[in-house]
Amino acid sequence: MLRVSLLFLLGLVLMVKGGDSFVEGAEWMARVTGIPPFIVAATVVSVGTTMPELLVSTMAAAQGSGGMALGNAVGSVSCNTGLILGVSLLFLPGKVELRPLREKGFLLIFALVSLLAFGIDRRLAWGEGLFLLALLLLYIKNDLSAARRAVFPREESPLERTPHAALVYLTKFLLGAAGLAAGARLLVDNGCVLARLLGVPEAVIALTLVALGTSLPELVTTITALCRGQSSLSVGNIIGANFLDLTLVPAASALAGGGVLPMDHPLDLLAALGLLVVTLLPAMGTGRFRRWQGGLLLGLYGGYVWLLFR
Repeated sequence: MLRVSLLFLLGLVLMVKGGDSFVEGAEWMARVTGIPPFIVAATVVSVGTTMPELLVSTMAAAQGSGGMALGNAVGSVSCNTGLILGVSLLFLPGKVELRPLREKGFLLIFALVSLLAFGIDRRLAWGEGLFLLALLLLYIKNDLSAARRAVFPREESPLERTPHAALVYLTKFLLGAAGLAAGARLLVDNGCVLARLLGVPEAVIALTLVALGTSLPELVTTITALCRGQSSLSVGNIIGANFLDLTLVPAASALAGGGVLPMDHPLDLLAALGLLVVTLLPAMGTGRFRRWQGGLLLGLYGGYVWLLFR
């Protein structure tokens, strides 16, 4: 028990330090390239913070735990939206660029509705996984188009554009991503050991503890971004991470599981959809996230977790 607790704490330390380094590197990318932080966060940052979900889900599917694989992905979307974005909006509501928010918001909701449709027969086949990957390619294409037309003032000093500065900040970014991934894995593995000792079912573990553990990079990145006053980084990271959780993670898990992934969580997908609607639809009309959305998201997510443990 002592060893498990120490490894759990080590994972927490890696997450905190890695998150700080990760966001610092992402901020530098936004300043130097002139690309808005929202777009940087929705692409580069979200890929790094979603790696734990991808690794955990594909490993679970390969080992025959399909429920754990999909539960982790769906639970991460709910956790990212209800808990992490809820905290972000409650403490630092803000305004984002309307056009990329509408484009990404529509694609995100469409991806979740597609996953719901594929789950009617309670399984995700490899062909349906390929469709999800096609949506991911469309998302990436949209990001590249947004980056080309973006206009964002460059605020960096001349020293930040030197090769030495590039090496320092890129190293911070990569080491931060590695710290987030390693820390999340330590937290998940040792947290699951403690949960199983308490007799918690695997599906509930996947939708809550594992989902929270693999979403900790997003949580740490969000808290760090809030401390630095970068609300766009926080929102963009969550949207990008959710899209990867709904496309890349299920598709890769289906392939790792032999071409078919069990889908036994339709109500959990509906819960994730409800949280996304509360988050995105008001903001897609005004380009602004409100404090009341954060409070409502936290309340809805708390109720959802309470129902899972009943």
